[in-house]
Amino acid sequence: MAHYLVIVESPTKVKTIKKFLGSNYTVMASNGHVRDLPKSQLGIDVEHGFEPKYITIRGKGEILAELRKEVKKADKVYLATDPDREGEAISWHLGKALKLEDKKTYRITFNEITKNAVKASIKNAREIDMNLVDAQQARRALDRVVGYRISPLLWAKVKRGLSAGRVQSVALRIIADREEEINAFIPEEYWSLEAYLKVAGEKKPLTAKFYGIEDKKVTLRSKDEVEQVLSELEGMQYRVEDIKKGERLKKAPVPFTTSTMQQEASNALNFATQKTMRVAQQLYEGITIKGNGTVGLITYLRTDSTRISEEADAQVKSYIAENYGAEYVSSGERAKKDDKKIQDAHEAIRPTDVNRTPAMMKDSLSRDQFRLYQLIWKRFVASRMQAARYETTSVKIGAGKYRFTVSASKVAFEGFRTVYVESGEEKPENNVLLKSLDKDSKLSGDHFEQKQHFTQPPAHYTEASLVKKLEELGIGRPSTYAPTISTIIARRYVAKENRNLYMTEIGEVVNHIMKESFPAIVDVNFTANMEGLLDYIAEGKVEWKSVIENFYPDLDEAVKVAEQEQERVKIEDEVTDVICEECGRNMVVKYGPHGKFLACPGFPDCRNTKPYLEKVGVACPKCGKDVVFRKTKKGRRYYGCEDNPECDFMSWQKPSDKKCPRCGGYMLEKGNKLVCGDAQCGYVEVK
Repeated sequence: MAHYLVIVESPTKVKTIKKFLGSNYTVMASNGHVRDLPKSQLGIDVEHGFEPKYITIRGKGEILAELRKEVKKADKVYLATDPDREGEAISWHLGKALKLEDKKTYRITFNEITKNAVKASIKNAREIDMNLVDAQQARRALDRVVGYRISPLLWAKVKRGLSAGRVQSVALRIIADREEEINAFIPEEYWSLEAYLKVAGEKKPLTAKFYGIEDKKVTLRSKDEVEQVLSELEGMQYRVEDIKKGERLKKAPVPFTTSTMQQEASNALNFATQKTMRVAQQLYEGITIKGNGTVGLITYLRTDSTRISEEADAQVKSYIAENYGAEYVSSGERAKKDDKKIQDAHEAIRPTDVNRTPAMMKDSLSRDQFRLYQLIWKRFVASRMQAARYETTSVKIGAGKYRFTVSASKVAFEGFRTVYVESGEEKPENNVLLKSLDKDSKLSGDHFEQKQHFTQPPAHYTEASLVKKLEELGIGRPSTYAPTISTIIARRYVAKENRNLYMTEIGEVVNHIMKESFPAIVDVNFTANMEGLLDYIAEGKVEWKSVIENFYPDLDEAVKVAEQEQERVKIEDEVTDVICEECGRNMVVKYGPHGKFLACPGFPDCRNTKPYLEKVGVACPKCGKDVVFRKTKKGRRYYGCEDNPECDFMSWQKPSDKKCPRCGGYMLEKGNKLVCGDAQCGYVEVK
């Protein structure tokens, strides 16, 4: 009997796939990559056509030896690594490492680990797609030359152990640019005004919001402006000017892509991107279900497509009709319209069988697995349901020349919202008083409520909003978002606090060096264009080595220039007036993983260190002692009193020694302006 060998990446998949194939199939795992570029050297021969030098990854010798034994016995070898460029490259590396050139070798891919999908893939076996392999080789080579040429500069300039990556450096710059925007933001004052109106025959008052003068919207900028409006409204008659009734549709969402799944899991479940991908990988590879053995619950998790198969579409529509009613089934297919290239012919992320409801799976899944599976399942079912329909009412109320508005909406048909409501969605405001309102309704003023507000700066990036931004800009691909973000956090370039991402001191230094010496690397458009070139390689339109050949000389030149300039800007140990209490020397400023600290220059004889409190030259507004730079536990910088914890003064912005002329409080520096530290005061002046 013929004997066949199937090689997958993950040992978890072995169990799942083994039960789908007959006894003449052996299924084994490569445990991911088996060959890579060497860690100890560049590994790209820049002198001879940029040929990569691949070596067997340490620790993979035994796995390859076991695989070679099985290869000898097999009549055919099927390479079943993941269905993306990286998976294609792993299959190619396996072919080289196992010397499969003279063996009947086939490449098979499946988007879901189900019996039908696995068997169909064997029927549709093909050769390795070298265009996809070359696109992955190009990405790996680009990342390697950037990392290995620039990182030594960072070691010399800041500290050892830092790294520069092609995509991570752009992500860092995006966060840094947002921080600059926030720090330079000047809040502007505005006021809201609400009129509480009595409606004849009703006990509850109607709340109407100030709109403006006749059809022109007016923003109230100060208390004086509010008082002016109120004085003119005194004794005015209120009348219903216009009532508009309408209908609003909210379309069902499209199924998850990698990016939208990471965003929604972050917003709804508070999952870090790395955690989302880890849990999704478990659901894809297979979960042991009572009575069914190991089953792959979702389709492949790295995709930027919103397409789903006809079979899955028919199945989910049948499920919706059966469980919710035929009126809930969507009539057409929604797909995300996008001019960006979809990387692969993948499907969106969906359950492999919609009849496996989250409730049925709950006992077989961990808490995290259940929550993510439920999110994916609900989103998929919702994507094939009708839009939600709202009845809207908008009323314009006049008082002299001024206009107030009241609006409300009521759900007329839940549609997809029966199953799924996106995180952060606002509930419709249903104002029952509007039902009884018509143009003849008698209205009278009861009282007013006025509130002071200030415009808010742009929000700090979260992992979810950073993924969204990277996708919008065309930077990276589904497989790169999570490792990019986890790298900049692990390197302490960015601190994560309460979901928000903040630049650390080391992050600021690295970003400054990259912007100064390697502007092309951190240029958003350049990086997005590079992704486009990788797509062209995958389509066979561009030769992969030519991309490296065109990129490398500019990088090489920039590194050489930076090496010369770097000698002039090298950070020397800064001597302070702090005396080491152990040996009497003047302590110096050093850089560590968390930023600056004080160390004794007598190291290794004297190992004394202490926190470095850098004075900013301003007296504490609360107690008069010095204000110093401090850091949160995660490395985010702020300004605090040197006498902490006795004095609790702290500020994210640098305080000024100038007092506010309006309220006498302290002022903060924001770009080229000084702003009162008391938001209620709101005083601003140009420095």
